[in-house]
Amino acid sequence: METPLDVYSFIGFLGTACIIGAYAYLTWQDEPNPYILHGTNLAGAALLTVSLLVHTNWPSLVLEGFWALIAIAGLAKALRKQAERAEVEP
Repeated sequence: METPLDVYSFIGFLGTACIIGAYAYLTWQDEPNPYILHGTNLAGAALLTVSLLVHTNWPSLVLEGFWALIAIAGLAKALRKQAERAEVEP
């Protein structure tokens, strides 16, 4: 079965580029910005999910759900740390 390269496939490719870019950023930066890292991963998971809802691949769709949850947890952690620092600083 052949999947056509339609707009949803290109959206998926953009999501893949986001996730690969976030991983490269994590690898190359000594102190990566968690908002860039997790935000890019979340955007990638969302874009891939759009593609996967049209061209369903259940294992990949479940993977993207977990990828998004981990990214959201990372963003929440970064926000908590930022709030804690704001409380300490005058």
